[in-house]
Amino acid sequence: MPTKAKQQSSQLIRGFEPYQETKGEEYMSERMRAHFTSILNKWKVELMEEVDRTVHHMQDEAANFPDPADRASQEEEFSLELRARDRERKLIKKIDETLQLIEENDYGWCDSCGVEIGIRRLEARPTATLCIDCKTLAEIKEKQLGS
Repeated sequence: MPTKAKQQSSQLIRGFEPYQETKGEEYMSERMRAHFTSILNKWKVELMEEVDRTVHHMQDEAANFPDPADRASQEEEFSLELRARDRERKLIKKIDETLQLIEENDYGWCDSCGVEIGIRRLEARPTATLCIDCKTLAEIKEKQLGS
């Protein structure tokens, strides 16, 4: 069981209060879905703000350096930033797909075996589509196949 300090630090890092189930509450109730919708929307806003910061940074820092080494360094920095933004763009797409699943009441169930994914796993990885058992098996298979 995590300590109070550990729980508070994780709340600060993730920016949300862990979901507190009520006795007898149905899995993926309206309140639960609203909790995950809020987490996903906050995450999406943070990612989009980061994209805006990158665009402004690249516009502000873009310079035509006469020295080829300086120019190469700047191009490499921009390349790394663009790769990170591309990963975030894909993540935003996945967040949108997850929000759609919530809207359709299909969120929180394993795509492979159909069991509940679990609230804590979804709080750790809100876009998860597999329960921990199926994800573990998939990772083992992936490792064995070397792909």
